[in-house]
Amino acid sequence: MLFHYHYWTPYVEETEKFYHDIGFTVSQRIGKLDGEYQAFNPPLQWENFRESAITFRIIEMKKGAVNVTFGLGKRPMFDHIGFLTTEEDHDRICGNAEALKWKVNRGERRTFIATPYQFRIELQTHGDVIESRRGEEASIQHMAIAALRDGLEADLQFLFGQQALGITSVRNQGVRIQSIRGVVTAKKVDPNGVVLLDE
Repeated sequence: MLFHYHYWTPYVEETEKFYHDIGFTVSQRIGKLDGEYQAFNPPLQWENFRESAITFRIIEMKKGAVNVTFGLGKRPMFDHIGFLTTEEDHDRICGNAEALKWKVNRGERRTFIATPYQFRIELQTHGDVIESRRGEEASIQHMAIAALRDGLEADLQFLFGQQALGITSVRNQGVRIQSIRGVVTAKKVDPNGVVLLDE
């Protein structure tokens, strides 16, 4: 199940506010202050730390079956998408990635697969990364990705062993998420240019 996307952005506070305003809740904020990584999780709000020189590594927000993360970057930059899988499917997908000669980085908590499309794929087997598997509130029904080369849909079909993953691609001069359907009830554009479409 496609559940997740991550951006680097100079608009950290604005991105959090945007997703908060459409019903997402913050589950964690991790940032570097005075040379050390620290948590600034709720109930802390931006008023509590806005004046501090915090470099946010990650802010995680959830709504239904959708998980959005972002961290401080010099410009909006799409980093990865994530799929929630079973342990059995995880191992099969990793084997398919290796058959494609894609680099697989298995970690304790999650696995990252480097693609030739200049973004990564995260495999997650822990259900606590979302609020609800049913996703009554929100779920990613479709994602359109701008890519520098053709072949993404075919490679994803081989990787996951199925069609209809809910991802299509358009050849473009940059790599980014163009649009996501299923998260909102009316069209909105986040501070990083991701277009959220209604069902």
